[in-house]
Amino acid sequence: MQIPIVNHPDYVAKINDDNKFPIKKFGALAKHLLKSGVVKNFHIPKECSTETMQTSHSLKYINDIRNKTLDIRAQKKIGFPINDSVVRRSFVATGGTVLASKLALESKIACNTAGGSHHATFDSGAGYCVFNDVAVAANYLKRNNFAKKILILDLDVHQGNGNSEIFKNDNDVFTFSMHCASNYPAKKSKSNLDIELAENMEDTEYINILNANLKNLNKNSFDFVFYIAGVDIHFEDRLGKLKITDEGINKRDQIVIENFYKKNIPLCGVLGGGYNKSFDKLVELHSMLHKNCAKII
Repeated sequence: MQIPIVNHPDYVAKINDDNKFPIKKFGALAKHLLKSGVVKNFHIPKECSTETMQTSHSLKYINDIRNKTLDIRAQKKIGFPINDSVVRRSFVATGGTVLASKLALESKIACNTAGGSHHATFDSGAGYCVFNDVAVAANYLKRNNFAKKILILDLDVHQGNGNSEIFKNDNDVFTFSMHCASNYPAKKSKSNLDIELAENMEDTEYINILNANLKNLNKNSFDFVFYIAGVDIHFEDRLGKLKITDEGINKRDQIVIENFYKKNIPLCGVLGGGYNKSFDKLVELHSMLHKNCAKII
């Protein structure tokens, strides 16, 4: 059985070449997964509907993005210009995580080749995140009675403040964020469980902390998991502050995927952040999520 992987050419939006965000990684990752035989054909998502988006974002904010009427200050907070290409990408990438979550229900594991935009809150975007795709997908599953108790397992180096804000009053979605304490955002929100890591942490300590927390999370009765597999924990990441190696990231992904697969809990994997000094290395690190999912299925 082939793992379902979601991708769309429009994941690569047109932004200025001097933008710090490596937008071309989405297209390069798709090519890498095809070339390495991880996937033969991608599942192609549609734009997420306003109705589905409204479970997690205000109608005003959704329309400000769609109509490109978001004020310049709010655009700067996001870090992207809100042009036609970025608008299209934002709706399609969110639709991609919704589609991947539905596919995970059928096959136990599915991945998007984008997603994990965990800094977007109900009425604003931030930190290269326009819409919070995981929040939208989680609320979609709940609203349609596809899942009742959802875990968002966020291992990006930055705190998933958007998820913790959106779900702060929702007992059916458990937000877990394991991140570098001194990293963005400066003001953290409160997840159901926040694990704050010291700067320059290396593989062994990181994996031990992860294993201990998975053991505790396993005591809960989750029936769906969103895994935000940010690779900005890598020692060569420009925005990271941790010192995790290639092997450490690969092992982390294996541990997470195997843990939930063994328990028969559907898992939807999304990219999360990655700002490696080497573009080719960045693509390779992101592909570990999809490769490890493909191996287990």
